[in-house]
Amino acid sequence: MGIVNVTPDSFAESSPRADPAAAVDIALRMEAEGADLVDIGGESARPGAEPVSAEVELARVLPVVRGLAGRLRIPISVDTYKADVARAAIDAGAALVNDISGLQYDPGLARVAAEGRAALVLMHMRGRPATMYAEAVYEDVIAEVVDELRASISRATAAGVASSAVIVDPGIGFAKRPAHSYGVLARLSELASALDRPVLVGPSRKSFLSDAVGGRPAPQRDWGTAAAVTAAVLGGAHIVRVHAVAEMAQVVRVAEEIGRQVKS
Repeated sequence: MGIVNVTPDSFAESSPRADPAAAVDIALRMEAEGADLVDIGGESARPGAEPVSAEVELARVLPVVRGLAGRLRIPISVDTYKADVARAAIDAGAALVNDISGLQYDPGLARVAAEGRAALVLMHMRGRPATMYAEAVYEDVIAEVVDELRASISRATAAGVASSAVIVDPGIGFAKRPAHSYGVLARLSELASALDRPVLVGPSRKSFLSDAVGGRPAPQRDWGTAAAVTAAVLGGAHIVRVHAVAEMAQVVRVAEEIGRQVKS
């Protein structure tokens, strides 16, 4: 999954891109580089980020989705927790909704996904981006993430989302200290087995990698990301959400070959 941010304050790029035309070009390039789907986001979820209105988010995201519909051969995902944004994006051509809140922020989002027959990513999260680290207290991070994701899945299916349309994301870096994020990667196979749903993992350039890569800024963390992506694939991830598509496509293919040998 290639990440296409249409925000002025993304943490992961040296020069954040808020121009829809540039975002369309980036998505098309990612497809050529090996992306299987692209995720369009109009609101930053970096630590400390403040929310934006649905109107602002729609103004950023919709031109990109419309610009890609009919041109992109791979599915379009919209990274939003707002029902109104999801509805408009699905109408414009999005096939998947990626909700960082696991249906905690806007419960109406599940009904929108169900009515639009869109796949739905449910990410594990506590609190809001501005305050989430205060919630990063766990006795058993995998057990608690599994329990809380089960609650999200129940919210989705109760609203009419088919269980086969649900993808789960353990929320690397969200309401998790670095040790928690590494713990999730180390025990990802337990989560995948417990939930029996496709797993998406998004470690790309995140701050939990910082110490291990010598404090490098986010745009320089792709080598660390490669290690995390390898661990995710070997742990059972079905989708990895990344910025550097061409490089991580190679990483995924090699990790998959290793995984095949382990299973054989």
